[in-house]
Amino acid sequence: MILAAAATALVWELVTPASTANRLLYPVHHAQEIQQSARRHGVDEDLVCAVIKCESGWDEGAVSHVGAVGLMQVMLETAQDLAAMGVVDGGAYPVSDLSDPRVNIEYGCAYLGYLQENLSSREEVIAAYNAGLGAVQGWISNGGTIPEDIEYGETRAYLTRVLDALDAYRRNYPLGVTAG
Repeated sequence: MILAAAATALVWELVTPASTANRLLYPVHHAQEIQQSARRHGVDEDLVCAVIKCESGWDEGAVSHVGAVGLMQVMLETAQDLAAMGVVDGGAYPVSDLSDPRVNIEYGCAYLGYLQENLSSREEVIAAYNAGLGAVQGWISNGGTIPEDIEYGETRAYLTRVLDALDAYRRNYPLGVTAG
């Protein structure tokens, strides 16, 4: 009897969309900042969470070997460009504070929004977040499609990871990341 109850509880935990175990694997931190920045830049908040999960694993202090910083692994040059174009208010979100989660999320969401405006599919946007807009536009201009013609193995794997995480965030937070 106890074994049957434990098995039922385990099955329930595995199949329940917003199970505690799944939410541990796919956490959300800084939900309000994500929701606000995502809305401001027209980006899916689940996509933002998926990018954060895959870029930094929610490590606010993450710094890559190429200098990308914070939760969304934003490059200083990218942030400077977004502020210079007026996509982000550099006064309210100083590029010198990219390690601050609020600032990092703003620039990461702004960059995703910028990529959405310049590309035609979610897969292209995700690939460009990793490989750069120029690389993805180059692959497309040569008659390629994403994901079929991604030239970088790292970007191909990144696209798969982000899409898997996106699916998990949608399942685990069906009412939005702030409802969790």
